[in-house]
Amino acid sequence: MNRRPASSRAGARPRSLGLHAIAVTVGAFVIVPIVFGLLGGFKDAVQLSTDPVGLPSPWVFSNYADVLTAPSFWRQLGNSVLIALATTLVVVGVSALAAFVFARFAFRGRELFFTIFTVGLMFPFAVAILPLFVLLRAAGLLDNPLGVVLPQAAFGLPMTIIILRGFFRGIPGEIEEAATLDGCGAFGFFWKILLPMARPALATVSVLAVVGSWNNFMLPLVVFNDPSWWTLPLGVQQFQGQYATEWARVLAYVTVAMVPALAFYALAERRLVSGLTAGAMKG
Repeated sequence: MNRRPASSRAGARPRSLGLHAIAVTVGAFVIVPIVFGLLGGFKDAVQLSTDPVGLPSPWVFSNYADVLTAPSFWRQLGNSVLIALATTLVVVGVSALAAFVFARFAFRGRELFFTIFTVGLMFPFAVAILPLFVLLRAAGLLDNPLGVVLPQAAFGLPMTIIILRGFFRGIPGEIEEAATLDGCGAFGFFWKILLPMARPALATVSVLAVVGSWNNFMLPLVVFNDPSWWTLPLGVQQFQGQYATEWARVLAYVTVAMVPALAFYALAERRLVSGLTAGAMKG
Protein backbone atom coordinates (compact mmCIF):
# COMPACT_ATOMS: atom_id res chain seq x y z
CA MET A 1 0.00 0.00 0.00
CA ASN A 2 1.51 3.32 -1.11
CA ARG A 3 1.69 6.09 1.43
CA ARG A 4 2.32 9.71 0.72
CA PRO A 5 5.60 11.07 2.10
CA ALA A 6 5.41 13.14 5.26
CA SER A 7 6.82 16.17 3.43
CA SER A 8 4.01 15.94 0.86
CA ARG A 9 1.36 15.79 3.58
CA ALA A 10 2.98 18.72 5.37
CA GLY A 11 2.94 20.78 2.19
CA ALA A 12 -0.66 19.91 1.41
CA ARG A 13 -1.93 21.24 4.73
CA PRO A 14 -0.86 24.90 4.20
CA ARG A 15 -2.29 24.78 0.68
CA SER A 16 -5.58 23.46 2.03
CA LEU A 17 -5.68 26.16 4.68
CA GLY A 18 -4.91 28.79 2.05
CA LEU A 19 -7.74 27.58 -0.20
CA HIS A 20 -10.13 27.59 2.75
CA ALA A 21 -9.08 31.13 3.65
CA ILE A 22 -9.69 32.28 0.07
CA ALA A 23 -13.10 30.56 0.01
CA VAL A 24 -14.09 32.18 3.33
CA THR A 25 -12.95 35.61 2.11
CA VAL A 26 -14.87 35.33 -1.16
CA GLY A 27 -17.92 34.05 0.72
CA ALA A 28 -17.74 37.01 3.09
CA PHE A 29 -17.73 39.45 0.17
CA VAL A 30 -20.94 37.80 -1.06
CA ILE A 31 -22.75 37.19 2.23
CA VAL A 32 -22.02 40.42 4.10
CA PRO A 33 -23.82 42.77 1.64
CA ILE A 34 -26.83 40.43 1.56
CA VAL A 35 -27.02 40.29 5.38
CA PHE A 36 -26.54 44.06 5.58
CA GLY A 37 -29.41 44.63 3.14
CA LEU A 38 -31.65 42.10 4.86
CA LEU A 39 -31.17 43.61 8.32
CA GLY A 40 -31.18 47.16 6.97
CA GLY A 41 -34.67 46.60 5.63
CA PHE A 42 -35.87 46.07 9.20
CA LYS A 43 -34.53 49.45 10.35
CA ASP A 44 -35.61 53.03 9.94
CA ALA A 45 -33.57 55.96 8.65
CA VAL A 46 -32.36 56.94 12.13
CA GLN A 47 -31.08 53.44 12.92
CA LEU A 48 -29.27 53.22 9.57
CA SER A 49 -27.47 56.50 10.19
CA THR A 50 -26.57 55.87 13.86
CA ASP A 51 -25.95 52.09 13.86
CA PRO A 52 -25.70 50.79 10.27
CA VAL A 53 -24.09 47.42 11.14
CA GLY A 54 -25.98 46.58 14.34
CA LEU A 55 -29.19 44.62 14.78
CA PRO A 56 -32.47 46.50 14.35
CA SER A 57 -33.87 47.92 17.59
CA PRO A 58 -36.81 48.02 17.29
CA TRP A 59 -37.53 45.82 14.27
CA VAL A 60 -39.44 47.74 11.59
CA PHE A 61 -41.53 45.22 9.64
CA SER A 62 -43.50 47.85 7.72
CA ASN A 63 -40.72 48.30 5.13
CA TYR A 64 -41.07 44.73 3.89
CA ALA A 65 -44.84 44.82 4.28
CA ASP A 66 -45.07 47.90 2.05
CA VAL A 67 -43.00 46.18 -0.64
CA LEU A 68 -44.94 42.90 -0.56
CA THR A 69 -48.30 44.65 -0.67
CA ALA A 70 -47.37 46.96 -3.56
CA PRO A 71 -49.09 45.88 -6.82
CA SER A 72 -46.19 47.31 -8.85
CA PHE A 73 -43.74 44.86 -7.27
CA TRP A 74 -45.78 41.80 -8.23
CA ARG A 75 -46.34 43.16 -11.73
CA GLN A 76 -42.60 43.68 -12.19
CA LEU A 77 -41.93 40.22 -10.80
CA GLY A 78 -44.38 38.72 -13.30
CA ASN A 79 -42.76 40.66 -16.15
CA SER A 80 -39.30 39.41 -15.15
CA VAL A 81 -40.53 35.81 -14.99
CA LEU A 82 -42.31 36.06 -18.35
CA ILE A 83 -39.33 37.59 -20.15
CA ALA A 84 -36.83 35.20 -18.55
CA LEU A 85 -38.85 32.10 -19.48
CA ALA A 86 -39.50 33.32 -23.04
CA THR A 87 -35.82 34.16 -23.53
CA THR A 88 -34.78 30.75 -22.24
CA LEU A 89 -37.18 28.90 -24.55
CA VAL A 90 -35.97 30.82 -27.60
CA VAL A 91 -32.24 30.68 -26.91
CA VAL A 92 -32.19 27.02 -25.85
CA GLY A 93 -34.43 25.87 -28.71
CA VAL A 94 -32.48 27.68 -31.43
CA SER A 95 -29.09 26.88 -29.91
CA ALA A 96 -29.89 23.18 -29.58
CA LEU A 97 -30.75 22.93 -33.27
CA ALA A 98 -27.66 24.92 -34.31
CA ALA A 99 -25.36 22.95 -31.99
CA PHE A 100 -26.78 19.69 -33.37
CA VAL A 101 -25.90 20.73 -36.91
CA PHE A 102 -22.41 21.93 -35.93
CA ALA A 103 -21.72 18.77 -33.93
CA ARG A 104 -23.20 15.95 -36.01
CA PHE A 105 -23.08 17.14 -39.64
CA ALA A 106 -20.01 17.65 -41.83
CA PHE A 107 -20.35 20.36 -44.48
CA ARG A 108 -18.14 22.91 -46.15
CA GLY A 109 -17.63 26.02 -44.05
CA ARG A 110 -18.86 24.44 -40.82
CA GLU A 111 -15.93 25.62 -38.71
CA LEU A 112 -16.09 29.07 -40.28
CA PHE A 113 -19.74 29.49 -39.34
CA PHE A 114 -19.05 28.17 -35.87
CA THR A 115 -16.18 30.64 -35.49
CA ILE A 116 -18.52 33.46 -36.46
CA PHE A 117 -20.83 32.43 -33.63
CA THR A 118 -17.97 32.31 -31.14
CA VAL A 119 -16.82 35.79 -32.17
CA GLY A 120 -20.16 36.98 -30.77
CA LEU A 121 -18.73 36.40 -27.28
CA MET A 122 -16.32 39.29 -27.84
CA PHE A 123 -19.02 41.71 -29.01
CA PRO A 124 -20.00 43.95 -26.07
CA PHE A 125 -23.70 44.53 -25.62
CA ALA A 126 -23.25 48.24 -24.83
CA VAL A 127 -21.78 48.87 -28.29
CA ALA A 128 -24.90 47.52 -29.97
CA ILE A 129 -27.46 49.35 -27.85
CA LEU A 130 -27.89 52.37 -30.19
CA PRO A 131 -28.30 50.48 -33.50
CA LEU A 132 -30.42 47.91 -31.64
CA PHE A 133 -32.74 50.66 -30.42
CA VAL A 134 -33.09 52.03 -33.96
CA LEU A 135 -33.83 48.54 -35.27
CA LEU A 136 -36.43 47.82 -32.59
CA ARG A 137 -38.12 51.16 -33.16
CA ALA A 138 -38.31 50.49 -36.92
CA ALA A 139 -39.78 47.04 -36.21
CA GLY A 140 -42.36 48.43 -33.79
CA LEU A 141 -41.00 46.38 -30.85
CA LEU A 142 -40.60 49.18 -28.31
CA ASP A 143 -42.81 48.67 -25.25
CA ASN A 144 -43.13 45.06 -26.42
CA PRO A 145 -41.69 42.06 -24.53
CA LEU A 146 -40.34 40.68 -27.80
CA GLY A 147 -38.11 43.74 -27.99
CA VAL A 148 -36.26 42.37 -24.97
CA VAL A 149 -36.68 38.63 -25.53
CA LEU A 150 -35.27 38.46 -29.06
CA PRO A 151 -32.09 40.54 -28.47
CA GLN A 152 -31.39 38.70 -25.23
CA ALA A 153 -31.73 35.40 -27.03
CA ALA A 154 -29.49 36.59 -29.84
CA PHE A 155 -26.72 37.63 -27.44
CA GLY A 156 -27.11 34.36 -25.55
CA LEU A 157 -26.65 32.17 -28.63
CA PRO A 158 -22.81 32.05 -28.75
CA MET A 159 -22.21 30.70 -25.26
CA THR A 160 -25.18 28.33 -25.44
CA ILE A 161 -24.11 26.87 -28.79
CA ILE A 162 -20.54 26.36 -27.55
CA ILE A 163 -21.70 24.44 -24.47
CA LEU A 164 -24.25 22.31 -26.32
CA ARG A 165 -21.94 21.56 -29.25
CA GLY A 166 -19.29 20.19 -26.93
CA PHE A 167 -21.85 17.97 -25.26
CA PHE A 168 -23.43 16.78 -28.52
CA ARG A 169 -20.04 15.87 -29.99
CA GLY A 170 -19.40 13.61 -27.03
CA ILE A 171 -22.40 11.39 -27.83
CA PRO A 172 -20.98 8.15 -29.36
CA GLY A 173 -21.57 7.75 -33.08
CA GLU A 174 -22.66 4.16 -32.52
CA ILE A 175 -25.84 5.41 -30.89
CA GLU A 176 -26.69 7.46 -33.97
CA GLU A 177 -25.90 4.55 -36.27
CA ALA A 178 -28.16 2.24 -34.24
CA ALA A 179 -30.97 4.80 -34.38
CA THR A 180 -30.54 5.12 -38.16
CA LEU A 181 -30.75 1.35 -38.58
CA ASP A 182 -33.98 1.40 -36.60
CA GLY A 183 -35.44 3.85 -39.12
CA CYS A 184 -34.87 7.02 -37.10
CA GLY A 185 -34.10 10.11 -39.19
CA ALA A 186 -31.85 12.99 -38.25
CA PHE A 187 -34.57 15.01 -36.53
CA GLY A 188 -35.92 11.90 -34.83
CA PHE A 189 -32.48 11.13 -33.44
CA PHE A 190 -32.18 14.73 -32.25
CA TRP A 191 -35.61 14.83 -30.61
CA LYS A 192 -35.95 11.32 -29.19
CA ILE A 193 -32.38 10.40 -28.28
CA LEU A 194 -29.99 13.36 -28.26
CA LEU A 195 -32.08 15.83 -26.26
CA PRO A 196 -32.96 13.34 -23.46
CA MET A 197 -29.27 12.42 -23.16
CA ALA A 198 -28.31 16.10 -23.06
CA ARG A 199 -30.51 17.04 -20.11
CA PRO A 200 -27.57 18.13 -17.89
CA ALA A 201 -26.29 20.46 -20.61
CA LEU A 202 -29.78 21.79 -21.36
CA ALA A 203 -30.30 22.48 -17.65
CA THR A 204 -26.99 24.34 -17.54
CA VAL A 205 -27.70 26.66 -20.45
CA SER A 206 -31.26 27.19 -19.20
CA VAL A 207 -29.97 28.39 -15.83
CA LEU A 208 -27.48 30.72 -17.52
CA ALA A 209 -30.22 32.14 -19.77
CA VAL A 210 -32.64 32.73 -16.89
CA VAL A 211 -30.03 34.42 -14.70
CA GLY A 212 -28.76 36.57 -17.57
CA SER A 213 -32.28 37.71 -18.44
CA TRP A 214 -33.23 38.32 -14.82
CA ASN A 215 -30.24 40.60 -14.21
CA ASN A 216 -30.50 42.52 -17.49
CA PHE A 217 -31.04 46.21 -16.82
CA MET A 218 -29.88 48.15 -19.87
CA LEU A 219 -32.07 46.52 -22.53
CA PRO A 220 -35.40 46.80 -20.62
CA LEU A 221 -34.45 50.38 -19.77
CA VAL A 222 -34.10 51.19 -23.48
CA VAL A 223 -37.11 49.21 -24.70
CA PHE A 224 -39.76 49.88 -22.06
CA ASN A 225 -41.18 53.36 -21.60
CA ASP A 226 -44.48 52.01 -20.27
CA PRO A 227 -44.12 51.29 -16.50
CA SER A 228 -46.54 48.38 -16.82
CA TRP A 229 -43.78 46.41 -18.61
CA TRP A 230 -40.94 47.25 -16.23
CA THR A 231 -38.91 44.37 -14.83
CA LEU A 232 -37.51 44.09 -11.31
CA PRO A 233 -34.14 45.78 -12.08
CA LEU A 234 -36.03 48.78 -13.45
CA GLY A 235 -38.36 48.66 -10.46
CA VAL A 236 -35.40 48.80 -8.09
CA GLN A 237 -34.03 51.86 -9.89
CA GLN A 238 -37.43 53.58 -9.90
CA PHE A 239 -38.04 52.76 -6.25
CA GLN A 240 -34.60 54.06 -5.28
CA GLY A 241 -35.31 57.33 -7.09
CA GLN A 242 -38.72 57.66 -5.46
CA TYR A 243 -37.48 56.99 -1.92
CA ALA A 244 -33.97 58.39 -2.20
CA THR A 245 -33.90 59.50 1.44
CA GLU A 246 -35.57 56.36 2.86
CA TRP A 247 -32.70 53.91 2.51
CA ALA A 248 -34.31 51.33 4.77
CA ARG A 249 -37.26 50.95 2.37
CA VAL A 250 -34.86 50.80 -0.56
CA LEU A 251 -32.87 48.01 1.13
CA ALA A 252 -36.09 46.13 1.82
CA TYR A 253 -37.11 46.41 -1.84
CA VAL A 254 -33.70 45.29 -3.09
CA THR A 255 -33.64 42.34 -0.70
CA VAL A 256 -37.10 41.13 -1.71
CA ALA A 257 -36.20 41.57 -5.39
CA MET A 258 -33.13 39.33 -4.89
CA VAL A 259 -35.05 36.47 -3.26
CA PRO A 260 -36.54 34.90 -6.45
CA ALA A 261 -33.18 34.87 -8.25
CA LEU A 262 -31.32 33.51 -5.22
CA ALA A 263 -33.96 30.82 -4.66
CA PHE A 264 -33.86 29.76 -8.29
CA TYR A 265 -30.08 29.62 -8.36
CA ALA A 266 -29.98 27.64 -5.09
CA LEU A 267 -32.34 25.05 -6.58
CA ALA A 268 -30.54 24.91 -9.94
CA GLU A 269 -26.95 25.11 -8.68
CA ARG A 270 -26.42 21.35 -8.66
CA ARG A 271 -27.74 21.05 -12.21
CA LEU A 272 -25.50 23.90 -13.33
CA VAL A 273 -22.32 22.41 -11.88
CA SER A 274 -23.07 18.86 -13.07
CA GLY A 275 -23.87 20.11 -16.57
CA LEU A 276 -20.68 22.12 -16.89
CA THR A 277 -18.63 19.21 -15.53
CA ALA A 278 -20.25 16.74 -17.92
CA GLY A 279 -19.71 19.09 -20.85
CA ALA A 280 -16.05 19.51 -19.96
CA MET A 281 -15.55 15.75 -19.69
CA LYS A 282 -17.28 15.06 -22.99
CA GLY A 283 -15.53 17.93 -24.78
